[in-house]
Amino acid sequence: MTAALLVLAVVAEVSGTLSLRQSRGLRRPAWVAATATAYLLALGLLAVVLQRGMPVGVAYGVWAALGIVLTAVAGRVLFRDPLTPQMVAGMAVVLAGVALVELG
Repeated sequence: MTAALLVLAVVAEVSGTLSLRQSRGLRRPAWVAATATAYLLALGLLAVVLQRGMPVGVAYGVWAALGIVLTAVAGRVLFRDPLTPQMVAGMAVVLAGVALVELG
């Protein structure tokens, strides 16, 4: 259950970041509201995950790494942002690093 809450926190954070892009520099009020709501939800869920005993290094590492990967992929799909082989390799290194932190 704690891992599922962490995944929901990641999804909320990615949604907030994508909404921030849509806000056009905080000039579109509906997207600003969506951004704020998503980020607050993400932080609230992360707080619950930490309260349930997941180590902060693991929780934040997974949250950040998955956030990077999902945001980059969504940016490619939704906004046609670049996603080069070098970027994909970098994301793989980040994910590997988080896996090592979790195993450690």
